Amino acid sequence: MDNTRLEQQLRFLIEVDKMKSVYRRTILIDKTRRESDAEHSWHFALMAMLLAEYTDPEKVNCERVIRMALVHDLIEIYAGDTFAYDIQGNQDKQQREAEAADRLFAMLPEDQGTELRALWEEFDAMETADAQYAAAIDRLQPFLNNYLTQGHTWGLGGVKSAQVYERMAPIRVALPEVWTVVDKMVQESIEKGYLEE
Repeated sequence: MDNTRLEQQLRFLIEVDKMKSVYRRTILIDKTRRESDAEHSWHFALMAMLLAEYTDPEKVNCERVIRMALVHDLIEIYAGDTFAYDIQGNQDKQQREAEAADRLFAMLPEDQGTELRALWEEFDAMETADAQYAAAIDRLQPFLNNYLTQGHTWGLGGVKSAQVYERMAPIRVALPEVWTVVDKMVQESIEKGYLEE
C-alpha cells in the first residue's frame, strides 16, 4: 500500500478490534456473560445521545461526548480494564494507561493521534462540561447493569453503598434530574440486599 496515511489508519482500526476481547467485570443485563469494552463504549455513546436533553445544551457538545465515548477505553487493549472499586488495581492505573496511550495513539497519522489523545485526556481529567457529562454517562451505564443484575458485580467486589455514591457523584453534578432516579435505585438496592450499606 503506497498511501501511508491510509495504511496507518487501517493498522490502527485493525489494532483496536482487540477492544472487543477486553472484558469488564460488568455482566450483561441478561446475565449470559461479561460485557466487552467495545460494547460498553457503544452503549455509552448511545446513552450520551439519548440522555442529552437532561444536560445543558449551551455547555455540552453531544457530538464531542460521543467521540469521547468511542475513544475513552481504547487504551485498555494494552492497559487492561481496571475494576472501578479495585483499590490496589487503581494504584498504577494512571501510569499503565498513559503508557498505553503513548503506544496506541502514535499508530495514527499525527493529526488524528493528537486529536484522539486530547479527547481521551480531556475525558480522564473531567474538567470540562463535555467531560463531566461523559463521565456521568460512563458511570451510569454499568450502574444500570449492576442494578438490573441484582448487584452482581457489586457483590463480587464487596462494594458498599458509600462507594457507589462516591463513584456516581458525576451524575449528581452533570445530570441532576437523573441523579434522583439513581439515588432511588441505590436505596432500593440496599433494601433488596443487592448492595451493602
